[in-house]
Amino acid sequence: MNDSSRPTPERLRTLPSRLLAIAASQGDRLVGEGLSAVGARKWHYAVLTSLQEYGPASQAELSRRAGIYRSDMVAVLNELADGGHVERTPDRDDRRRNVITITARGRRRVDTLDGLIDTIQGELLAPLDAAERAELVRLLTVLVAHHGDGM
Repeated sequence: MNDSSRPTPERLRTLPSRLLAIAASQGDRLVGEGLSAVGARKWHYAVLTSLQEYGPASQAELSRRAGIYRSDMVAVLNELADGGHVERTPDRDDRRRNVITITARGRRRVDTLDGLIDTIQGELLAPLDAAERAELVRLLTVLVAHHGDGM
């Protein structure tokens, strides 16, 4: 007998790993939809913020910094270059590599996306007050660091 009116079992409703997965999925969906509405993707934001914060980098270094598979990085950089947000130039020390640099247009794009991301974070965390949001970030940071993500 399949009774779909029964609630999710208590053990599942209180399982931290399940709750984290559901919250992450909801956050990823909100970010994806919000960025898509302005013609961006989360990987665009990751690359542009990395370049803005740390400066020019090789594709391999950007891949590590932004957490993007090397095989996916070329497509992301192509999209950003087509939009005038980044420039590729040959590396002076190794002509086989490119150095990726954020452009003025890319910096303006980051400013726009920052505002959008802040709005989305507010939507995701709406039930929490400022102190609870800070505590959630602190706790998640501890978990991520403990499990060796390398952030």
